[in-house]
Amino acid sequence: MRCPNCDAKNTRVLDSRPIDEGRSIRRRRECESCQYRFTTFERVEEIPLIVVKKEGTREEFNREKLKRGLIKACEKRPVSIEEIERIAFDVEKDLRNQGNSEILSDDIGELIMDRLAEVDEVAYVRFASVYRQFKDINVFMSELNEMINKNKK
Repeated sequence: MRCPNCDAKNTRVLDSRPIDEGRSIRRRRECESCQYRFTTFERVEEIPLIVVKKEGTREEFNREKLKRGLIKACEKRPVSIEEIERIAFDVEKDLRNQGNSEILSDDIGELIMDRLAEVDEVAYVRFASVYRQFKDINVFMSELNEMINKNKK
């Protein structure tokens, strides 16, 4: 690692700490020539996930967009931001573990709904109503009945 102050090649690591839930490392370094101290970050370079939307368009996966949808579904519900972060992290991890660079938006929605159903039923129904674009009350009632039957088992 070159020193950003004097461009010398030799620097030493003073301290290393995991950050970003262990997915990155923060290193505090010192230049052996000029004693300038600076911080570097090391992370795994991830292959971008491409989301194939229902209408066929493609866009890069964005965990922040996923979190915004979860936050809206969980609004005024007893779901912590940490739980929302965990769901977003788990969904992204599952998508990356599939090994495909292109993911259907339907698959993402199903993964989210599976996790929301475990956390909060109202948030699940809110998310499902937007995701599945319920056309009328009958489709909505069908989803609710399916959820009720699942809980009886």
